[in-house]
Amino acid sequence: MSATLLDGRKVASELIESLKPKVKELDPKLVIVQVGEDPASESYIKQKVKSCDAVGMRHDHKKLSEKTTLEELMSIINELNSDDDVTGFIVQLPLPSHLQPHVPKIIRAIDPKKDVDGFCAYNLGKTFLSKEFENLLPATPAGIISILEHYKIDVAGKDVVIVGRSNTVGKPLAVMLMNRDATVTVCHSRTKELGLRTKEADILIVAVGKPKFVTADMVKKGAVVIDVGINRVDGKLVGDTDFVEIAKKTSAITPVPGGVGPVTVACLIQNVVRASERR
Repeated sequence: MSATLLDGRKVASELIESLKPKVKELDPKLVIVQVGEDPASESYIKQKVKSCDAVGMRHDHKKLSEKTTLEELMSIINELNSDDDVTGFIVQLPLPSHLQPHVPKIIRAIDPKKDVDGFCAYNLGKTFLSKEFENLLPATPAGIISILEHYKIDVAGKDVVIVGRSNTVGKPLAVMLMNRDATVTVCHSRTKELGLRTKEADILIVAVGKPKFVTADMVKKGAVVIDVGINRVDGKLVGDTDFVEIAKKTSAITPVPGGVGPVTVACLIQNVVRASERR
């Protein structure tokens, strides 16, 4: 069996192209707030800036010292909330260790209308209501849905297994898939007999942050596999699945890199446009 490669770069490129007229009309502005110099964050921010440039969107990168206090960060958030020229902004995660315990408070401080990461309770809560209420969505789940829709992979009635229950990927994605009539199972570190559950999936989505965590014997023949993981091993980026072996038995699979990542960034840009439209 030869798996269809779910090319995220192609999906992202088409989405970015479709957003250009709206960006030109609305002239939105994205602000990225970074605290410290986390290498992964540096890479992600470069991709976000690159996508802003590609779509013609104004952007600003506020790079703060590793020693920035909670009070200083909250002051900047308040300034951005009240700045009418700022359409939306993100506080890049992860934050330095002294700020990590305050992440819920930091996210709560962001004006929901400018929460283009889609992490605040108001925007997540709307997602729980129905597909029609989805607006500012967490970018990675939105990216996964975009890939499935682009390749006309219908989730209605399908058994979908998500490995990973984070607030940014697993949980909101489960709700979004249920909004589209999928039957969803969410697995995690305490799931018993994980391999038996993943092998039942018509669509398997893996977001655990562990390289090659899911192996070929854990995947049903003909399944669709979405690999959300980005791990650096021996200088190379690899996903959470054993891509080479799993691709031999699946009907479709995302690569790493070049799968979910580019579409995640494009969906962030889409959120900025949506935030601008709602203003």
